[in-house]
Amino acid sequence: MPTQNPGPTHNRGTWFATTEWSLILAAADSQDPNAQEALDSLCQIYWHPIYAYIRLRGYQDMAQDLTQGFFTQLLEKQYIKSARSERGRFRSFLLVSVKNYLANEWDREQAQKRGGGTVLLSIDFEEAKASLPEPGHEITPEVVFERQWALTVLENVLAELRLEMVRSGNEERFQHLKGFLTGEQVGIKLRTVATELEMSEGALKVAIHRMRRRFGEMLQSEIASTLNDPRQVEEEIRYLFAVIGS
Repeated sequence: MPTQNPGPTHNRGTWFATTEWSLILAAADSQDPNAQEALDSLCQIYWHPIYAYIRLRGYQDMAQDLTQGFFTQLLEKQYIKSARSERGRFRSFLLVSVKNYLANEWDREQAQKRGGGTVLLSIDFEEAKASLPEPGHEITPEVVFERQWALTVLENVLAELRLEMVRSGNEERFQHLKGFLTGEQVGIKLRTVATELEMSEGALKVAIHRMRRRFGEMLQSEIASTLNDPRQVEEEIRYLFAVIGS
C-alpha cells in the first residue's frame, strides 16, 4: 500500500475543505480566530486568475508586484467584507475587486514602491507566465481571467480527488486513471492500463466510471461553494467548460 505524502492541495487550511460563502464571510471577520488562515488559503487558491488578468491588462513588468499588492490589500484592508453571497459568484467579486484595485489604488510607481520585494505568497510566477498569452492578444483579459479561474477549479478538484484516493490506498490507481478525467489518455487502450493495474478490462471500466462520478460530485461541490444559489451549479459548470474550450 502506498505511503507517500499526498502533498498539499493549494495550501488549504485543515479546518475547512471548500471555499464556501459562509467561510468567505468568516474570513472577513477579524474576530474569528481562523480568519487569517482562511484569507491566506483563498489567496493561495485564486492567485493565478488574478495574475493572468493583471498581466493581460498590460502590466507585464509589474504583474507580480500588483498581484502581491492586490492580496495584501484584500487581507490588510478587509475588502473581503464586501463579498456577500447574495451577490452571486465569488469569481465575479474577485474580478470586480481587481478592476477597482488597478483603477483606483495602484500605478506602476506605487507598485514598485509598495509591492516590490514583498513576499506574501509562495507563487511560481515564471511557470504561470509561460502559460499565458502576451498582452495585445485577441483574447481579452476578462476571458483569460475566467479561463484561469476554470482551470484553477478543475486543478483543485483533481488535487482533492487525488488526496482522497491516496488516503484510501489507491494512489497508483489515481495516477493511471486521472488521464481519463482530463482527456490526456484518449487513444490509450484499456487493455494496457488494465494490465498495468492487474485488473480485468471490465473491472477497469467500473473503476473509471466510479472515479468520473466521484470527480463530478466533487466538482459540483466545489462550484456550489462559490455560488449562493445551488440552482446555478450546472449552468456554471457548463459555462466554465465552455470558457476552457473557447
